Amino acid sequence: MRFDERYIEELKARLRPSDVIGRSVKLKRQGREYVGLSPFSKEKSPSFFVNDDKGFFHDFSSGKHGDIISFLQETERLTFVEAVQRLAGEAGMALPAEDPQAAEREEKRKGLADWMDLSQKWFAANLRRSVGKAAREYLERRGLPEDQWERFGLGYAPNDREGLKQALVQRGAKPGDLVEAGMLIAPEGGGNPYDRFRDRLMFPILDARGRIVSFGGRAMNPDDRAKYLNGPESPLFHKGATLYGLPEARRILGAESKGEQAVVVVEGYMDVIACQRAGIPAVAPMGTALTEEQMALLWRVSSEPVLCFDGDAAGRRAAYRAIDRALPQLKSGKSFRFALLDGGQDPDDILRDKGAPALRQAMSGTRPFAEVLFGKEAELEPLDTPERRAGLKGRLRQAASAIQDKDLADQYRRELFDRFDALFTPQRSPQSVPGRQAPGQGFSGRGRGRFGPPPMLGQTTEGAQAMQSLSRSIEPVAAALAHGAIDDPARMDDHLEDIAAHGFGDKALDGLAQELVRLRFSAQGTAQTLDSAALRRHLAQSGHDALVREVEKAAAKSGAPFLAANAPLAEARIRWSQAFDALTRVAALEDALASAASMPGQDEAFRRLKAERDALRRAVKTGEIWEDKAGS
Repeated sequence: MRFDERYIEELKARLRPSDVIGRSVKLKRQGREYVGLSPFSKEKSPSFFVNDDKGFFHDFSSGKHGDIISFLQETERLTFVEAVQRLAGEAGMALPAEDPQAAEREEKRKGLADWMDLSQKWFAANLRRSVGKAAREYLERRGLPEDQWERFGLGYAPNDREGLKQALVQRGAKPGDLVEAGMLIAPEGGGNPYDRFRDRLMFPILDARGRIVSFGGRAMNPDDRAKYLNGPESPLFHKGATLYGLPEARRILGAESKGEQAVVVVEGYMDVIACQRAGIPAVAPMGTALTEEQMALLWRVSSEPVLCFDGDAAGRRAAYRAIDRALPQLKSGKSFRFALLDGGQDPDDILRDKGAPALRQAMSGTRPFAEVLFGKEAELEPLDTPERRAGLKGRLRQAASAIQDKDLADQYRRELFDRFDALFTPQRSPQSVPGRQAPGQGFSGRGRGRFGPPPMLGQTTEGAQAMQSLSRSIEPVAAALAHGAIDDPARMDDHLEDIAAHGFGDKALDGLAQELVRLRFSAQGTAQTLDSAALRRHLAQSGHDALVREVEKAAAKSGAPFLAANAPLAEARIRWSQAFDALTRVAALEDALASAASMPGQDEAFRRLKAERDALRRAVKTGEIWEDKAGS
């Protein structure tokens, strides 16, 4: 009896491994997994783990790993067919009827699979021959040592129209079968078939059961029209139902079964290889958007797979396309998280330049689906009018409605609307700073809340606020204060509470001010050095780099003497403090004016306070503020 792959996957989806295995192994729940004594070896301490979410067991004592079918094969000495038949009875699934045509197709498929295995061996041999020199040099430049080539089945297809064809025909292959498998191309106008892959580094593509079903080839000639070429659809290979690197990713997850590691989706073959070398269970959809079938495969091994993209505009667009495709498929316990890589580097670059720990660290910072979805909708247009804000709310409602699971759709609607309300509803509670308590009133004296725009992919909340600030001009003196703080973080130390409460005198810089205070406080009392360079790196990572550039431009118009390159450090710090104190005084006067205006009989006090405030404002605007002597 034969079973197609979809039947097997449906069978495994209907049964929980802990239920099946728990009949013969006493299991105890431990977090998201079950643990028990190994059924394959004698042990006193349990090292046998079962994970229902990922659908597998892993035995650390013997190294055995598999699903419920292989477990029955191992423990009860059943054949594959016998194990499937038993489990089908438990799952209430009818056994497939014997179909002579289906049996014939399966036999045909097996024959094609044999030719794929021989193709891989031929490619691998060529990689080590003289003809593969360019491919070997490429791998060396990419930092992939020879001892890893076999692990990932790498090979080389020579620049020969009939090299593979002749090698396989000599072993008994029929050209028509090789065309059907996608290894040869049959000319449309007739003629002899020829090799599909020529002068390419070859990557075998495996299905979920570890069988070679196709290949991907990277061109060695930079002038080739297609940098990467995948095999076509075939009886073996369905691109939309296959993920490159899945079997190895499953093995990594099995080895890490006591952790909470999720499968990571990256963009290319070399990125998958880089991640897997670093112990990260990565896969790739081979240059296409994730399909529903691929999502189902991912959720079989992780409840929240991580979608990893470059941190540039193109990466965000790719992430947003993934959101649109995934929304209707979300279910309770089935979602995605997002990771963006800074600096325009891909996983392979990070591994090669900084090593495996740096790559694992880069992959560790992920964002939930709802957060990224909100950022996607919020950044479509400015939100400076009631009409545009209403448009955002409508888009959020529509996005939640796209989720087919009604209960989950309701939860998303609440989550997205909560984020909307937080964005546009001022918070009047005092602003808190780690370890300090500071008042929450700004320079306006009206206690405005420091609510920021929704964080976009790859940004902190403050970074998102920074990006929105770019639509407004920045007051030059305020920009000078911010610029001075970034250039010399230590000058903030005597003013951290005031900066937390009042910022730098311009609402556009409130988010930046809060981030600077947070970073300064987090560095205090530790061995961490927060110099200007380190501070700028932190700001870039949190999405403030564009705002910092605008701050520098505006600060250049201020005439602030403490920004002069030749200004002595001590004098620069004094002048910076003088300017900050002046703006803080403006804030205090604004508060006093607000109180005086609401109290009868305070006309004289109101006029006096207003005159002082206006004088300070003029001094700031005209640059008179800089004329005070340092140290006076």
